[in-house]
Amino acid sequence: MNHNLITFDQEQGIFHLKNNEISYIMKLEDEGMLAHIYFGKKVNQYHDHKNYPRRDRGFSGNVPGQEERAYSKDTLPQEFSSHGSMDYRIPASIIQRENGTNLTDLRYHSYKISAGKPVLAGLPAAYVVEENEASTLTITLKDRFEGIYLDLFYTIYNERNVIVRSVKVRNLTNQTLSIEKIASMQLDLTNSGKYQDVLSLPGAHVQERQVNREKLSAGIKRFESRRGATSHHMNSFIALMEDDANEFNGEVIGVHLVYSGNHSFELEVDQINQLRLVAGINEYNFSWELKTQQEFQTPEVLLAYSDSGLNKMSDTFHHLLRERVARGAHQFAERPILVNNWEATYFDFTNEKIEAIVDEAADLGIEMFVLDDGWFGHRNNDDSSLGDWFEFEGKLAKGLKAVADYVHAKGLKFGLWFEPEMISIDSKLYEEHPDYLMQVPGRTPSSSRDQHLLDMGRKEVRENIQKQMEAILNTIEIDYIKWDMNRSMSDTYSVALESHQQGETAHRYILGVYELMENLTEKYPKILWEGCSGGGGRFDAGFLYYMPQSWASDNTDAIERLKIQYGTSIAYPTSAITAHVSAVPNHQTGRVTSLKTRGDVAMSGVLGYELDLTMLSEAEKDEITQQIKVYQELRPLVQYGNFIRLISPFEGNTTAWLFVAEDQSEALLFMARTLASAQPVFNEVRLKGLAEGFLYEDQATGEIYSGSELNQIGVYFPDFYGDFQTKLIHFKKRGN
Repeated sequence: MNHNLITFDQEQGIFHLKNNEISYIMKLEDEGMLAHIYFGKKVNQYHDHKNYPRRDRGFSGNVPGQEERAYSKDTLPQEFSSHGSMDYRIPASIIQRENGTNLTDLRYHSYKISAGKPVLAGLPAAYVVEENEASTLTITLKDRFEGIYLDLFYTIYNERNVIVRSVKVRNLTNQTLSIEKIASMQLDLTNSGKYQDVLSLPGAHVQERQVNREKLSAGIKRFESRRGATSHHMNSFIALMEDDANEFNGEVIGVHLVYSGNHSFELEVDQINQLRLVAGINEYNFSWELKTQQEFQTPEVLLAYSDSGLNKMSDTFHHLLRERVARGAHQFAERPILVNNWEATYFDFTNEKIEAIVDEAADLGIEMFVLDDGWFGHRNNDDSSLGDWFEFEGKLAKGLKAVADYVHAKGLKFGLWFEPEMISIDSKLYEEHPDYLMQVPGRTPSSSRDQHLLDMGRKEVRENIQKQMEAILNTIEIDYIKWDMNRSMSDTYSVALESHQQGETAHRYILGVYELMENLTEKYPKILWEGCSGGGGRFDAGFLYYMPQSWASDNTDAIERLKIQYGTSIAYPTSAITAHVSAVPNHQTGRVTSLKTRGDVAMSGVLGYELDLTMLSEAEKDEITQQIKVYQELRPLVQYGNFIRLISPFEGNTTAWLFVAEDQSEALLFMARTLASAQPVFNEVRLKGLAEGFLYEDQATGEIYSGSELNQIGVYFPDFYGDFQTKLIHFKKRGN
């Protein structure tokens, strides 16, 4: 164990988590209150000079049990707060007793320092490969009068600018408790003037993860999802930023929740301009019955600190998510270039149509064919058969296995689409098990896209779906699965739970999905699993634990994708972001862009194609063949290099980003201009992250640049002609 990562000064009551980059400091104040002192750039030694000032604040009551009026929970920066004991700010926890009271008075009880990082049973989480790469501090708080214990977990890695936090509630009383709210973390900042801005990633279907930055002011601000999933509408990530922080300068704290359900980030600027952040499971429609001797574990939060702007924060998350959240055989594997038949055929396909697309794919150098929706039950449109994961007899005259065999015979991998969490009224599954459908008794369930949710919190439901999927996976060679989820949660009720437990339904649903994914990914480790939810509706760190990549958006328009992929990159690595070239006019926007532009944008993610290859001209086929060859050369750099945002599409007419190899031996610059001008300005971009002393050669022109001049002087954008133009420049180190 690296004992230097976490220290406890018994005499002064100071906990200090520290590595070479960051420090996190807490102190035991009077009456066993655990106070937050600092989170930020490394502090070599802390000498207890930041004791919280005592001042009598009107209508801020004493700490219970303490007569000093100047000492109040209502102003003290705490590590974790509770409801009802003189702290009137947003609480991190609300726990109700059998008599209906929900007053909890949390005080310090004990601590433990351990090597490595605990595994969270049933939940996705960051992990360690070697025990000595991280240390964990567990601080236990206890209610002042009863046996309600909260274990606060803090993990610090040796070489990552991140603190990983979560909370476990333990009921050692002799009564049943009801958890009405339990956050994964709280962060109280006395110097809230430093972090005046908050950045979030809101959006909508086909417009996911747009970048929004706003000022914090007095009162409460919430970023949340109530849709049962992370949602297209508000991603489970925010960042606190200094007023003048940007991509390369200023202090930033990134907050990433490793969870795929209803989430909430609450920010309150209080009466004396202090900032409180509470993050975790959304308390909306949530409660959890906790019987005596039972425990409840929250999802975890990844807290990243940067002293050099958003790009450094993103880099911390990119490496952590790719290296210590994603798992499995494909974690660091080069992801295959695929073609999906959806926009080519929709539901109208036959063996012959599929074989024609596969023939073209093989000739073009595409590496995988994916058969999308419509192969199962009796599904010829989207109003039937979900839940019937058996082959649609007769639709494919030669059968589904023949499709897979044909694809493999052509040298391609074969992928298949599933939507395991859904059920159609018009299905055999509903006919046999109508109670599997999530609905409120006595009411007609609300429909969305003519489909409904299965109650995934129930074991028998999960086992039924798993058995059906395994029957396919055991008889057909499948290399890839696209796991879709095409509606938000409603009619949130489970027949398996008592009336007073219905607040558990949404969280149990997510836990059930996690269990099903864990079972399947463990049993079929060679399959590449891709997450999807109507595009990017469940693009989160929780899903990344089971599926190393996700479909970023149903919007395949290259110009719209500039913003979607830029915003997504703030919190997620490129290896997780799938991006496809589709036909024009684009199905979502009607926009016409060149095949080059579509290819350049899609090659900034995990490349794929979403169009009818049989309809291409010879010139288009030649261009796609060349795109694929270029991407195959660039793939390790794009998927696993360091990604740097240079110019934001949210701030003007140009966009630029950069991929740099870990050893700085090569780089790929992407540049885009949206609209043309008759009198264009000269756009230029300075690169970042190249080795100052290296010489780099432009692989297309042979021109030589020093890393120093690329970093400090940069290059002009090309003299583009026309709208929607892009360019890639591939630099390689020259010589030794």
